Amino acid sequence: MKTDYIELYTDYLISSNGKATATGLSAMTDNEVSHDQVTRFLSRNEFGSKELWKQVKKTVREIESEEGCLIFDDTVQEKKWTNESNIMCWHFDHTVGKSVRGINMLNALYYSEGVSIPLSFEIIEKYQYSDIETKIVKRKAPKTKNELMREMILTAVKNQVKFKYVLMDSWFGAKENFEFIKKYKKEFISSIKSNRLIALSLEDKRQGKFIRVDEVELSDQESIRGYLRGYEKEVLLVRRIFTNKDGITGILNLVCSELTLDGNSISTIYEKRWKVEEFYKSLKHNVDFASSPTKTIRTQSNHIFLSILSFFKLECLKMKHNLNHFAMRARLLIKANQMAYQELLILKGA
Repeated sequence: MKTDYIELYTDYLISSNGKATATGLSAMTDNEVSHDQVTRFLSRNEFGSKELWKQVKKTVREIESEEGCLIFDDTVQEKKWTNESNIMCWHFDHTVGKSVRGINMLNALYYSEGVSIPLSFEIIEKYQYSDIETKIVKRKAPKTKNELMREMILTAVKNQVKFKYVLMDSWFGAKENFEFIKKYKKEFISSIKSNRLIALSLEDKRQGKFIRVDEVELSDQESIRGYLRGYEKEVLLVRRIFTNKDGITGILNLVCSELTLDGNSISTIYEKRWKVEEFYKSLKHNVDFASSPTKTIRTQSNHIFLSILSFFKLECLKMKHNLNHFAMRARLLIKANQMAYQELLILKGA
């Protein structure tokens, strides 16, 4: 019988306890699948968003709704000691405010009816070039993450995925993205930086009277209409005021294109964006996203694809058993420990 390596590899990532290796997968199958077969599988295929869509399409159709959300965010997985390449290089990580060496990935996560499904992803590749003036060798991606995001939105539209809102952070809060989203009759909710300029009336806009967003006096979840500088259409500005774990007060400014909503509704919808943080957490802790020993661009990219697909399988199991990803993993590991304990008793009694 022909081995389904995608099914086998993703099952291994979900069930393994420790760093993912081809040797470990082979051992799990009692050597029915060899180390070399696993290596060839990772080396010969080239998986990407098209293959991901084929895998998730059926489930998307089952849970999609007109009020669905398309959530965009990128993550940088730091890898200090891995050899540099077009994908394993220096990227700016806005969560820490500096450049780190590792893999940068842009993700489109679809959220509807309490279910999170990865729709597409792009691993950022940066190619080397020599600066004409300084002669210093640098790296640059052929497309910006904003351009890639717009392509991913278009793909979702062409695939007829039902969604109403595009949720994103300030990194993607550019007028070109806003215009693109509205072009396809979708709505956006985005955080924006405090130094963005806004006019609080059409008359102020015409007279060029713009003020900084952080100068607008708003209470928590209060909204006001206005015009962002450079963007023609009217938006709603909403302020969120919250207290961090360290007791420091934080402020988040949101803009929304749907003018019929109030501040509370916008805040509630935008909270769904944090589902992408749950996605990253599960990727890193439950399916060995960052622990692969792969060394080439192709094998590293394929492992990332299979990690994302493993997350999707966990999400399907969550729907079936009403257990979150960490609870399911704990259940598997407890079972593994019980079996290991029984084997130890046998060895001790031999």
